[in-house]
Amino acid sequence: MDRVPALRKRSRLHEGRLPRRRESARQAMPIPDETAEPDGSLVRRVLDGDKQAFTTLVDRHAPTCLRFAVRMLGNREDAEDALQESLIRAYRAIGTFDHRASFKTWLLTILVNQCRTAAARRARRLRRVTSDEAALERATVDSDAGALEAAYEIERALDVLDTAHREAFLLKHVEQLEYDTMAEITGVGVSALKMRVKRACARLQAALQEVHDVQP
Repeated sequence: MDRVPALRKRSRLHEGRLPRRRESARQAMPIPDETAEPDGSLVRRVLDGDKQAFTTLVDRHAPTCLRFAVRMLGNREDAEDALQESLIRAYRAIGTFDHRASFKTWLLTILVNQCRTAAARRARRLRRVTSDEAALERATVDSDAGALEAAYEIERALDVLDTAHREAFLLKHVEQLEYDTMAEITGVGVSALKMRVKRACARLQAALQEVHDVQP
């Protein structure tokens, strides 16, 4: 298994929308196809050299993974890069997959780690930029467009959360995972995850209220 099968173009991956209500999230969930081949069977076919089977796994799980990555990283380009890298890593490491586990959970574990790496890399890049006074001055020239973009960013409530709290909130309230599954994916204990979700909800409510208060 020395080559990764060609992945579909990024434009074929669909970004999910954060539902306003839990009922909306349930309506948006795809109806399971009872005739579809189970993930475990597809994994076994991949191990036997069937690259098309991995493409089927990608088609099945990439939309959910991309939705999570977009919400975690804040923009589609970084999210697609993280997803592409996760899929490559998953293909190369598929021999380590435990068939007693969920393939979706296993893939999300890889993606969560990639998102953490991407977020840390971006934070370091931002620190370098803001520490460079000349670069900062150049960035503020003709800042009308930048101001509009900044206003848009402020309205995105998820941006108030750090990586750990955003991660927990998305896994619980967007992906609707159980805490035990979240713990398996993140490597964080259930109690700590519950606290992160609670704090994330409180911060989001405060941010949304602040945006509402400043609107005319």
